[in-house]
Amino acid sequence: MIEEAIELETADGSADGFIYRAEDGPPSPGVIHLTDIGGIRPAHCDMARRLAAKGFTVLMPNVFYRTGRPPMFDFTPSVGDERTMKRFAELAGPLNPAAMERDAGFYVDFLAVQASVSEAAMGVVGYCFTGSMAMRTAAAMPEKIAAAASFHGGGLFTDTSTSPHFALARIKAQLYFGHAIEDRSMPKEVIEEFERALAAWGGKYQSEVYEGAYHGWTTPGAPVYNERQADRAFEKLVALLTKTLKWNADREAHWSRVADAQASIDWNDRAGQIRSRRQA
Repeated sequence: MIEEAIELETADGSADGFIYRAEDGPPSPGVIHLTDIGGIRPAHCDMARRLAAKGFTVLMPNVFYRTGRPPMFDFTPSVGDERTMKRFAELAGPLNPAAMERDAGFYVDFLAVQASVSEAAMGVVGYCFTGSMAMRTAAAMPEKIAAAASFHGGGLFTDTSTSPHFALARIKAQLYFGHAIEDRSMPKEVIEEFERALAAWGGKYQSEVYEGAYHGWTTPGAPVYNERQADRAFEKLVALLTKTLKWNADREAHWSRVADAQASIDWNDRAGQIRSRRQA
């Protein structure tokens, strides 16, 4: 597995990050891994690397590049602590809905030109704060993003005009949402409202609550890390991406080979007919 540090230019500055890809083999579908509010750190590097090992080229950008570069915290964050909440605001503040969608295009375009990335559609996954960003990425790039997933995503349904659920109308991707229990950023009653919005949207989706899993359960080393449910979440993510990206890519490659073979047959037939006429 190759880990490559990258820099990509956006409309708002230079974003650092990493790409994870196989050492050899054919190009693979691209996936964008959006970290939680903690930013790029060893735990999320391991998560991106694990996903790449399943046959994807994974881009993990520093979504908080407007504020700074990793590590995003020079202290151990504690939810509710004044210092922590101030830092959260510094990181999240510049990344408003418009900025998320603006960045989406640059991330997709950067990934698309990598030699290790196939021409198939792409996927995106977000955690915690970036669950909504995964949705907005799918909305901003509907012709390129075929799968989007969110794990313990917060604020996916709000009573504001910029609520992420309003982006559903522009999304063509298949969606997956894995919710935490007792999540103040996505309480049970809000999950229910969100699922009603998903049903009204009419696209393909799955939304479920992970039993015994608290907000942040997917990240190794987190106080609430739940290995069993984290593994289940990973399996769900891989299944979604394999079905929507790899299966479609394999199908397109098959029909491309069929078309090439048919073209070869047609050409040989034409050449044979020309030789026959000349001999006559």
